[in-house]
Amino acid sequence: MSGTVEAKLASLGITLPEATAPAANYVPTVTSGNLLWISGQISVANGKLTQGKLVVEADVEAGRAAARQCGINVIAQIKAALGDLDRVKRVVKLVGFVNSAPDFTEQPKVVNGCSDLFVEVFGDAGRHARSAVGVAALPFNVSVEVEAVIEFV
Repeated sequence: MSGTVEAKLASLGITLPEATAPAANYVPTVTSGNLLWISGQISVANGKLTQGKLVVEADVEAGRAAARQCGINVIAQIKAALGDLDRVKRVVKLVGFVNSAPDFTEQPKVVNGCSDLFVEVFGDAGRHARSAVGVAALPFNVSVEVEAVIEFV
């Protein structure tokens, strides 16, 4: 049934943004066989960046919201690459990078913002392997960046 994933997005009140162009010398997605590799998507919505180190400048809930927005941006890249979100067979892996203060250890809770979204949108096909990594800095001082690998039909 075409449009099932988009109907789910609509029921969640999510409108996908246009897929963003790369900020440097790379491509947003690469297809290899039936896998779609999605370059890191940062926490930006309506041109506004969610910035800052966690917990120094933002709390875990703000980080979760930033990770959720990264997930929305990943889904926008999937749609741009595949044309139809119903072609997603499963989310294989997510890697979440969290701009973290040295003593911040809640990266898994932050990246759950993206993981939870993928399960909401794709159901069991949204369950994935994952890494949640604390880093000293991210491009544009964003709080979160997420990359993904998607299997499609």
